[in-house]
Amino acid sequence: MLEKLGLRVRILLFFALLAAGAVAAVGVAGWLVVSRSATPDLAAPMAQAAILAGFLILFLVTGIWYLFDMNVARAIDGLANAIRTRAHADVQGDLGREKDRARYLGDLAPAAAEISQSLAQTRSALAESVARETSRLSAEKARLEKLLADVPVAVLLCTADYQLAFYNGQAVTILEAGGAPGLDRNLLDYLREGPVRHAYERLAKLNDPEAASDLICATTTSGRLLSGRMRVLRRTEHTQRPGFVLTLRDVTADLAAHAARESLLAEVFDRVRRPAANLQTVIGVISEDKDMAQAADLMGAMLSEVRGLTAAITELGQRYDKGRNDWRPLAQIRARDLMDGIGAQFETLGLDLQTEGPELMLTCDGFELALLLRWLGQKLAQAGHARSFRLVLAEEDGPGAVLDLVWQGPSLSVGVFDSWLSDALDPDTPDLTARAVLNAHGTEAWTEMRPDGVSRVRLPIPNARRATTRPAPIQREVVYDFDLLSKARNAGVLESTLEDLTYVVFDTETTGLTPSSDEIVQIAAVRVVNGRRVKREVFDTLVDPARPIPPSSTEIHGITDDMVKGAPDMTEAGKRFHDFARGAVLVAHNAPFDMEFLRRHEKSMGVRFDHPVLDTVLLSAVVYGQLEQHSLDALTARLGITIPEEARHTAIGDTVATADAFLKLIPMLKSRGLTTFGDVLTEVRRHGRLLKDLN
Repeated sequence: MLEKLGLRVRILLFFALLAAGAVAAVGVAGWLVVSRSATPDLAAPMAQAAILAGFLILFLVTGIWYLFDMNVARAIDGLANAIRTRAHADVQGDLGREKDRARYLGDLAPAAAEISQSLAQTRSALAESVARETSRLSAEKARLEKLLADVPVAVLLCTADYQLAFYNGQAVTILEAGGAPGLDRNLLDYLREGPVRHAYERLAKLNDPEAASDLICATTTSGRLLSGRMRVLRRTEHTQRPGFVLTLRDVTADLAAHAARESLLAEVFDRVRRPAANLQTVIGVISEDKDMAQAADLMGAMLSEVRGLTAAITELGQRYDKGRNDWRPLAQIRARDLMDGIGAQFETLGLDLQTEGPELMLTCDGFELALLLRWLGQKLAQAGHARSFRLVLAEEDGPGAVLDLVWQGPSLSVGVFDSWLSDALDPDTPDLTARAVLNAHGTEAWTEMRPDGVSRVRLPIPNARRATTRPAPIQREVVYDFDLLSKARNAGVLESTLEDLTYVVFDTETTGLTPSSDEIVQIAAVRVVNGRRVKREVFDTLVDPARPIPPSSTEIHGITDDMVKGAPDMTEAGKRFHDFARGAVLVAHNAPFDMEFLRRHEKSMGVRFDHPVLDTVLLSAVVYGQLEQHSLDALTARLGITIPEEARHTAIGDTVATADAFLKLIPMLKSRGLTTFGDVLTEVRRHGRLLKDLN
């Protein structure tokens, strides 16, 4: 029982017992003197003396206790907390303030300072050694992350419970997850579960890590169709179901293009079949009309059908050409890269090629164009036209450009060139002809002979634009924590260890300090998964409060009325934040203040903020005691966390600081024997006079 009490409480009980014992001793001594005395009038003076002595003893003991508490108990507590902070929260710095408080403890404070300094030196040496040993692995890890980030398909690694342990940048776009899908979030929050669950159950029963399953699934929000392939991981323990890797590709556009093409083909047959049948009938009637009595009428009908058929074929051909790039999307290639590749192809044939032209971005199939021009150069050389060429790129008015293959020598006739177009470009690809390449790009090619004796073949490229400065690349980093694959999960939050829980640390900025009438102007949050802050999983949005922001509030957080114009209102922003925090424990500094703002709008949002809640004010009180300062500035200063001045009193700046402080408090709580959420909650409730318990 006494072991659970704090040092200062135990010392207080000791002095209280000492005082009570001394007073009792004086009382008993007085009673013995009076009872054995032969003088009857001695009782009253002795009673008065005993009472006075009792008060003096209480006063003296209280004074000694106060001095002992101030200079010994509090100093020991301060030293213990400082040592624990440096041991578990990786805080550097000497024990200056604590040593000053403990000046009456003899050599204890200098010894504690030496221990802390030795620990810091050992930790620093160990960190340097580890850094040297892991630098190579870190470089390889960074390269691997870069490769996976640029993979053009979504790659996800999930546990057997469908919790995300890895995702790349493409997954954010394909799953329509906003900022990020989120580590330790359930994959079935983003994908309809039927195909995914069936594919996993089928592969898990096979127990073959080489087996794979193709599937078609849809997103839960918009129903976008995704083509996927799933493969289970190798089982590491017989008692644990294996996780799986899932790759996804968006096929919605492909299916739409395929449907449009099928629709166009059906329309072609429908619109051409009818006039063709009518023409056949008219021609049959004309052939049977020996006297040509109805020749004029039949010729008119035939001309009408021919005009209709011609118009239909022309219109359908235009629509086909317009939609061709949708059915076969073409990439954008730098002209310099394409011409360099073509030059390399000519060099392998022993031909000379000079290139020139502006820096353009061409929408084309670079492989097919390079193959086409290599084939054309080879044909011209074999026919004796030339062995030295120039490839000239010129920009045209509008969106296009033109490639000219130029040579000095005999010209190439249109008829010969047209006959060449049916030849295969390469024996390995007999179906790929020059005409097929031109048709795929929606263009034609022809020959010309200039007056100066220079011949050329002209090849227009319909889509081209000036190459501009490359925009800032989209950050597509991979996010992962492979420890999630083997993390054991408890049934309830109370029984879960602190590291097993997922947290969302958040902060708000408001128009004022009255939750019942003021409004939120900014919400920011970060996710803490498996004991670390996930830097890429951030929620940060301004909120339109639908009322003016007082200048006094703007002076604190810097948010003005102009900044929140066009921002989402509290209903929309609150829904998005609720989705971001789904399945997590909410953490905030002075949480009742922020939670009251959110819960006031629950009805309009259509959600409930019934998450478990931890308050870093109360956690600080558990670790450092109630008599210390527990403001965010005081807490971060004790833990060696620096908040940049420009980030102070901004929602995201205070959120990051609170998250870092929370992560440093967790090992300090564990050192006190508070390992589960339930343990922490029980201890926090002992400090309920500081803040309301939101659980």
